[in-house]
Amino acid sequence: MSQNILLIEDDLSYATAIREALTDSDHGTFQVEWVRHCIEGLERLVKSGRQEKHRPDGIAAVLADLFLADSHGIGTFDRLFCAAPQIPIVVLSGTQDEEIAKLAVEHGAQDYLLKTKFDGDSFPKALASMVERAANAEALFEEKERAQVTLNSIGDGVMSIDVWAHVTYLNTVAETLTGWTREEAAGRPLAEVFRVIDSTSRQAVQNPMLLAIRQNKTVGLTPNCVLVRRDGFEAAIEDSAAPIHDRRGHVTGAVMVFHDVSAARALSARMSYLAQHDSLTDLPNRILLKDRLTQSMSLAQRHRQKLAVLYLDVDRFKHINDSLGHGIGDRVLQSVAQRLLTCVRSSDTVSRHGGDEFVIILADAVHAQDAMVSVDKILLALAAPHLVEQHDLSITASVGIAIYPDDGTDAETLMKHADFAMLHAKDSGRNNFQFFKPEMNVRALERHSLESGLRQALEQQQFVLHYQPKINLETGAIVGAEALIRWRHPQRGLVAPGHFIPVAEECGSIVPISRWVLREGCRQARAWQDAGLPPLRIAINISAVELRSKDYVATVRTILAETGLDPRHLELELTESFLMHDSKSAAAVLHELKGMGVQLALDDFGTGYSSLSYLKRFPIDILKIDQSFVHDLTTDADNASMVRAVISMGESLRMRVVAEGVETREQLDFLHEHACPEGQGFYFSHPVVAGEFSQLLGRSAVEPRSLQVY
Repeated sequence: MSQNILLIEDDLSYATAIREALTDSDHGTFQVEWVRHCIEGLERLVKSGRQEKHRPDGIAAVLADLFLADSHGIGTFDRLFCAAPQIPIVVLSGTQDEEIAKLAVEHGAQDYLLKTKFDGDSFPKALASMVERAANAEALFEEKERAQVTLNSIGDGVMSIDVWAHVTYLNTVAETLTGWTREEAAGRPLAEVFRVIDSTSRQAVQNPMLLAIRQNKTVGLTPNCVLVRRDGFEAAIEDSAAPIHDRRGHVTGAVMVFHDVSAARALSARMSYLAQHDSLTDLPNRILLKDRLTQSMSLAQRHRQKLAVLYLDVDRFKHINDSLGHGIGDRVLQSVAQRLLTCVRSSDTVSRHGGDEFVIILADAVHAQDAMVSVDKILLALAAPHLVEQHDLSITASVGIAIYPDDGTDAETLMKHADFAMLHAKDSGRNNFQFFKPEMNVRALERHSLESGLRQALEQQQFVLHYQPKINLETGAIVGAEALIRWRHPQRGLVAPGHFIPVAEECGSIVPISRWVLREGCRQARAWQDAGLPPLRIAINISAVELRSKDYVATVRTILAETGLDPRHLELELTESFLMHDSKSAAAVLHELKGMGVQLALDDFGTGYSSLSYLKRFPIDILKIDQSFVHDLTTDADNASMVRAVISMGESLRMRVVAEGVETREQLDFLHEHACPEGQGFYFSHPVVAGEFSQLLGRSAVEPRSLQVY
C-alpha cells in the first residue's frame, strides 16, 4: 500500500532529492505531496484529518522545514503539530538550526534530519520504519484508550500494583472507593491507598494483591472486610486479586477487582431479620422463637436449671377486630407487645406466635413461683387501659405455663403443653393463668377430636334440629318454637350444643353451622304451614361471629326467599351481652333485619346489665327473661322483683316478654298472675324432633291448653 508523505519545503533542489529518493525506494511505496508554505501544509493536514488517515489520500507522515517564507522556527512546528498531533512529523534542518530541531523533538516531533547528512539510500528505509513505529504506537494508544474507557465504565473498582507493592493504576470506581485519584496514588505504597480491616475485630487484613504476588495465584478477601476510604468512611467490599505476568511468565505485579457490597450486606441482614421477626410488633417470630427455646433448653440442661414457657392469648381479640377494625386491632397488638417487653428481663424472650398469641420464654424460672410472679405482673400490665385512637380499651389475657424439663424435654412438647394450659385458662373464665397438668392432654385431644369432627359434620348431615315450644300463657296455645341444634356424633351419640358450639366459634366452623340452622329452621316452619298446621314464629339463635359477617343480612334474605317463609314468622335471638359489646356494629344490621319484617329477641335478658338507653337504641321486639331468674322466683324475693320489673318494662316498651326455664306449676302460676305473655320450659315440653313437635302443634290447634296450661 502506498504511503502518502506531505513534504513542506521551499528549497527546490532539496525537495527534488527527497521526492526522487522516496519514489525509487526499495523499502516501500511512497507518494510525496510537496508544498512550499506552512499555510499550504496546514490546509492539507486539516483536510486529511485523523479520521481520513487510513484512506487512500490520508497522510502517513510529514517532512517539514521549520524555516519557510511564511513561518519561522519552533512556531512552525507547533502550528503543524496542533493541526495533526496524530501524524508523525520529521523536521528537516540545516546544521545551524539543529538546536531548534532538537527543541521540536521535545515538543512532539518524531525525529529530525540534517540536510547535510541526507542519504538517498538509507532515508527511505528510516522513514518506512518510522511510519511503521508510529502506526504501531497509535494502535497501541487506541487499544489503551479502549481499555481505559472499558475499565472506567464497569461498576467494579480496578487497581494494579507492581511487584514492589506500589500502586500503578486506579480506574474511576477505584478512585471513588479509595478516595485517591490515579495521579495521587501512582507510585504510593499499596497499604497507604488501599486499607482494609476486619469489620468485627477492627484489625488490619492482609491485602489480597500481596498474596496474589506471593502465591502466584488468584485470591480473594476474607469475609466481612471493610475498606477504609482516605477520609475515614468505611464500605464493606468483596474482591478478587490475580498476579500479572510478563512474557516469560515472571510475576511483575497484581491486579485487583473489587466492589462495594454495603447495600447488599445491609439488605441481606434486613432480609434475615425480617425472616425471623414479626413485621407488626417487631418481636421474634416462630422461627426465631424455636431457635431461642432450643438454646435456652440446652443451657438449662447444662446448668441443671429450669425455664418456663408462657403461652398468652389476648381475650376476645376478634371482637376488637370485628367491631373497631383491623387497624385498631393491629395497634392493640403493638401495645400488648410493648407492655410484655417491660415485664420481662433482657435475658427472656417475648415473641408473637401469630394472631393474638404471644409466647414468652423465662430463661431463669428456678421455681414455679418465679413464673407466677411474672404472669401476675403481665396480667396487671395488660389490664391498664390501652388508649388507641381515642378508644380506651381494656385488655385481658389467658396464660398457660409449662416448665422445662417437668412438662417436656423438647421444644415442640413444651409449647404444646403451654398451649393446652392456656386453653384451660380460657375455659376457666379467661383473665387468669394455669399451669400445665397431664390431664389437660385428655381435654386437648377431645377438643381436637371435636374440631376435626365439626369439619365433616355438615357434609355428612350429622346435625339435627330439636324444637321447644313457646306458649301463650293466656290461651295455652303454641305460638312459636325455638330451634335448638344437636349433633348426632357417630361415636359420642347425641351431643348437646354446649359441648361443641364454643369450639365451633373458636375454630371458625360456627358460620356455616349457623347458616344451616337458619335454613333448616325456616324450611321446617314453612313445611308445617304447608301441612295445614297453624303458623308460628321460628326462633333461631344468632352467633355473634355470624352477625359480624358482612353478608349476614343478604344471607337471611336469600334463605327466606328460598324457603318461602314470611319474614314475620322468623325470630332471631341474640344475647344481651353481645349487644353491650357490639352496640355500634350491631345497630345497623339489626335495623336492616327489622326493615325486612324479621322479629328480634333479646335472649338471657337481665344477665348483661344493659340499660334502657341500650334497649332504645335497638329495634327489639321480644325480651326473654333469663331462666336463672325464673328458677328461683318463688323462693327468692329479688328474683321475683326482677321478673315483675321485666314484665312491666316489656308492657311499657311494647315488647313481648317470654319467660325461659319454666319447670314447675308454681313458676307458671306466678307468671300467669303477673300477666307474663309467653313462657318456655320443660314444664311444657323438652326440645323434640320435628315429627314430635308436629304432633304437639296439632294437639295445640285442637285443644290449646293441652300442654299443662290450666
